[in-house]
Amino acid sequence: MSTALPPTAASDRHDTVTWGADPYADALRSGRGPLFLRRSDGWLLPLEVERWCAGADAADLSALRRCEGAVLDIGCGPGRLVAALAAQGRRALGIDVSAAAVARTAATGGSALHRSVFDSLPHEGSWGTALLLDGNIGIGGDPCALLARTAELVTPHGLLIVETIPADVDERVQVRVERGYHPRPGTQRAPGDPFPWARVGAPALLRHAATAGWTPVDQWTVTDQADRIPGTERCFVSLRRRSGPTR
Repeated sequence: MSTALPPTAASDRHDTVTWGADPYADALRSGRGPLFLRRSDGWLLPLEVERWCAGADAADLSALRRCEGAVLDIGCGPGRLVAALAAQGRRALGIDVSAAAVARTAATGGSALHRSVFDSLPHEGSWGTALLLDGNIGIGGDPCALLARTAELVTPHGLLIVETIPADVDERVQVRVERGYHPRPGTQRAPGDPFPWARVGAPALLRHAATAGWTPVDQWTVTDQADRIPGTERCFVSLRRRSGPTR
């Protein structure tokens, strides 16, 4: 298991290439998986492409109801959260390093920019809420660096809502994006390049958040019995930015 380095300008460009190319872009354009993150030891994490490309579900809405002010969705993917907020008349912007994700967000009625969270962004320091859902706390492979950067984007007492792993996990790894195997021989896409990623449960998130200038507000879990996997839990933590330095 590799430990990712803190994000740099070079790693941001690398992530842009990785997530903007096949097979991730292909899956978003079609709205279908299977799609996986493959860890360097061979372990596979399924990516829920069909759910991401559908409308906001009950778990998503539980997070959106807690949003305050203008909302920045970091790693917005195909844009279901931005579109749901826009439909409610809320000001929302998605950012994603995948051009295919940004295009799909625009097609659903949302606003999005082809941008990394570590790039210069509009209205820094004035977003009421930032979102890191669907595993996006893993962006860059360094949760502390990502949380510190997110603190720069919201208002002095802004809100951050993070989706966590439903287990006590704290890992930094190298992964690749891979499509699942297709029934016809010769149709399998080559995997993407390796890049750093992280997975954290709520206990680890709270430790990293304390270092990065955030105070916990709430924790909740939503079990969607209608999910493909009965009893699947999605776990969330909301955090409020502390005023003053983040380090």
